Amino acid sequence: MRNLAFAALLSAFGLFAQSMSIEEYEPKSGLVVPQHPVARARYPFIDVHSHQNGRMPPDRLEKLVADMDAMNMRIMVNLSGGTGERLRAGLANMKGKYKDRFVLFANLDFSGIDEPGYGARAAARLAEDIRAGAQGLKIFKNFGMTLKDGKGQRIQVDDPRFDPVWQMCARLNIPVLIHTGEPRQFFEPHDRFNERWLELKEIPSRARPPDRFPSWETLMAEQHRLFERHPKTIFINAHLGWMGGDLESLGRLMDRLPNMYTEIGAVLAELGRQPRFARAWFTRYQDRVLFGKDTWAPSEYPVYFRVLETADEYFDYYRKRHAFWKMYGLELPDAVLKKLYYKNALRIIPGLSKAGFPD
Repeated sequence: MRNLAFAALLSAFGLFAQSMSIEEYEPKSGLVVPQHPVARARYPFIDVHSHQNGRMPPDRLEKLVADMDAMNMRIMVNLSGGTGERLRAGLANMKGKYKDRFVLFANLDFSGIDEPGYGARAAARLAEDIRAGAQGLKIFKNFGMTLKDGKGQRIQVDDPRFDPVWQMCARLNIPVLIHTGEPRQFFEPHDRFNERWLELKEIPSRARPPDRFPSWETLMAEQHRLFERHPKTIFINAHLGWMGGDLESLGRLMDRLPNMYTEIGAVLAELGRQPRFARAWFTRYQDRVLFGKDTWAPSEYPVYFRVLETADEYFDYYRKRHAFWKMYGLELPDAVLKKLYYKNALRIIPGLSKAGFPD
């Protein structure tokens, strides 16, 4: 009876701990600092990392352009262009009415990969896609990680069978935007030390255990050997090459591989927690980094603008499972911001319209 009375007393004073999971925990900060939300980018920008259905109906296409206009996106690069007839249909649809607003990258067809001469045929098919109107090549993350040949062997990122493709890209002067691997933490044990613990708990299929996948280090080494072996080919290493949490190492890699560019799609959380070092890094590599977002969610772009443009402190990222920490603004210099937003893309992606950009 005495224990029950004591429990009731504690409850009355609000001292009982609340039963709550980590997923539910969303504390409201008591910090009061100047806030400068940014709904629209300071300069027109090119998003080099988007995925759209090229054959979307006219009303959805109109809505897409309206959303782009609202945030000051001048050009969107649709990396899911496909190949052959699918690519041509997407080009006719997206560029028919808005030829200067959309770019489509082609994708590879891996059928017949075990047959002799596959690489030469894939390269010839790519050349046809470029003649049809594609302006680059996108390589998806299955390449190197889950793609296998007819014998069940994993296709490595630097597999020499694809050399004719990379050589064709150099010959045609088109960039290859390549996604290799996943965040390093997906390959590490899902334990209390893993920084992406919450994401792996919510989406267990993102884990990359060693009995089913190559290691992160193996994938990165293969990719870097590929870049080194084809110095005349421009590679855009997606997602900061999954090295946004180690910009110093990424910088050394870029120093070693002058044909490698990168973009910031889906890795903003890494930049927003190291504003001073990231600002210095962007300034040093200002000619090699492009703007990308990856998932299409118009409500999330303002967080990118705020991190890149302002000096705001301690504000929320848009997806808790990616970042349980707060964001800080880099306040990039205008000259750097212009290169990130549009100048670098205009320089390395052929055929982009310069209409609508300030200089």
